[in-house]
Amino acid sequence: MLGEDPGSEPMRRLRAEVRDSGPAKALLAGHHDVRPNMYAKWQGAHWVLMSLADLGYPPAAPEVEPLVEEVLDNWLAPHFQTTVEAAKVTSRTWRSGVPVIQGRARRCGSQQGGALLALVRLGFLDDRADRLAELLMGWQWPDGGWNCDKDPAVAMSSVYETLLPMRGLAAWADARGSVDAAAASRRAAGVLLERRLAFHRTTGEPIRTEWLTLHHPVYWHYDILAGLVGLCEVGMLDDPSCADALDLLQDKRMPSLRGQTDDGWPAGARFYKAVGEPKRYADHVDWGPVSKRKANPWVTADAVTVLAAAGRLDEMDLSTG
Repeated sequence: MLGEDPGSEPMRRLRAEVRDSGPAKALLAGHHDVRPNMYAKWQGAHWVLMSLADLGYPPAAPEVEPLVEEVLDNWLAPHFQTTVEAAKVTSRTWRSGVPVIQGRARRCGSQQGGALLALVRLGFLDDRADRLAELLMGWQWPDGGWNCDKDPAVAMSSVYETLLPMRGLAAWADARGSVDAAAASRRAAGVLLERRLAFHRTTGEPIRTEWLTLHHPVYWHYDILAGLVGLCEVGMLDDPSCADALDLLQDKRMPSLRGQTDDGWPAGARFYKAVGEPKRYADHVDWGPVSKRKANPWVTADAVTVLAAAGRLDEMDLSTG
């Protein structure tokens, strides 16, 4: 939020505190106890890694390595290492390799993209992370994004499948100094910017009303705050196409809602069910209130980060908000 050096001693101490925090312990213990499928929503190793990375868990922690191995074994399986020209997508096609229809790889980039983002942030940078980046760049569509839609007629990227590859490649580019990955992430940003993050290019109306509602975590989903966080990481918040989304985000600050004094930003909905229940879409952590009357600390942290980077918060906001 404050733009402090992540390698500084205060930040290293803070990351050690994150390691001992309730959410971090719940994520690791919950995954160990439930032992779900790697991609089980939202308790699998893939999602636990992404949440630990978002929390700022210390790099190269040995207790995280088993999750890293599980995720890499899945997302670097042999059928992801090759492409198959196809007229349509079938179960047989999926088993043979990543299908390519009319020059467009039908691949859910959010999966490898989310994994790459988590690996970079958690300090697990080796040739396997490099391979994830290579695969993502190889699957990138002509318009800059990714899509796994089975319909052969689909020729536009999906914001759902583009956001996480964009963020993952931006993080990997910074870590490795890759000019190609940086360019790929900026091309991906064009998919969001062309839509002003949430609006039809022709009518100007919201593409989906739920994109204007704030959530945490977003997982593979999308909303304007998630899009702005991604564009912040790519360094493109100054693009004029971000202005409407930034205005909306500012307007959602709690004091503007019925005179409330609970300063911050609310979560308007959630994508997960009750914590700890061994059922689909249950998380290991309660990520705060969903309310019009109470700010959500995780949403607020992201909102402040974005608005500060965009030059829309002053020093008083940062010190007292």
